[in-house]
Amino acid sequence: MDTPIAVRARGITKRFGDVVALDCIDLDIAQGQIHGLVGPNGAGKTTLLGLLLGLAVADDGSLDILGTPIRRALDAPDGVSGFVDGPGLYPSLTARQNLAALAALHRSDERPAGIDDMLDQVGLTDVADDRVRGFSLGMRQRLGLAAALLTKPRLLVLDEPSNGLDPAGKKHVHRVLNRLATDGTTVVLSSHRMDDLEALCSEVTILATGRVVFSGPLSKLSAENRKLDYRLRTSDPEAARQLALDTSGLRIVDSADAGTRADTEVLVVRAQVPVLDELVVRLVHAGIAVRELAPVVSPLEAAFLALTERQALTEQQESSR
Repeated sequence: MDTPIAVRARGITKRFGDVVALDCIDLDIAQGQIHGLVGPNGAGKTTLLGLLLGLAVADDGSLDILGTPIRRALDAPDGVSGFVDGPGLYPSLTARQNLAALAALHRSDERPAGIDDMLDQVGLTDVADDRVRGFSLGMRQRLGLAAALLTKPRLLVLDEPSNGLDPAGKKHVHRVLNRLATDGTTVVLSSHRMDDLEALCSEVTILATGRVVFSGPLSKLSAENRKLDYRLRTSDPEAARQLALDTSGLRIVDSADAGTRADTEVLVVRAQVPVLDELVVRLVHAGIAVRELAPVVSPLEAAFLALTERQALTEQQESSR
């Protein structure tokens, strides 16, 4: 059977005066999927998240969430939770008191033991009785995630959930989100952190000037992407350089052009994945050890830059006609 759709948008348009924030958006997000939203500032990500949370309603088009048509603001069905522009918390209360107050506000049946478990899941047990006014940005984000989970959502909508997180905090958040998706919760998150999106998301939607320029699996995005620049470090840089020069479809890129610092032991090459695989095979056959092979920028970031730049160029050409 096909996976049920948690979010279905068709022709969604949202205007604020003369500004078109979303321009005829089509989007499908499957149940149990972690779906990423990517785009430059002003692309419409926050507006779309607000529609999913029921904070606003589209001017045109149709939006179904968890099988329910959304026709007016504050009309989101039960089972939707999250935050936009940071979580709403009470600074004068402790972390535990915040969750208890929010549970009472939502008439949640969450007991103190359950609240303590949520604090443990997001790594805040040690500061459970500290006032939130003294929390760092990352700690507030983690507490906001715990608050969003009070209603046991079937759709969780998060705006920059990794903002301000240290490595330990990010580990806690990733573990929680992966567990939720495994249990069937749909997660939609917006982030500028491409590494987080690549680690968490099965599919992404890239927005530019209110329009969808790509939506689908990360694997498809990489396959459709242009050639990437890769850092290559080997046991014999000179021999590796010669093999790279002799590999068809691959070229050596100056470090400055690739945006990396100069390093005589590192070769920066530009190629598609099949050509890069051929080079690795040739290096191994020549007895040259590959010590590092990594994209200079992630495939998602490279695709994001290429697609948004292409969209901007297209709109510039249309406006000049």
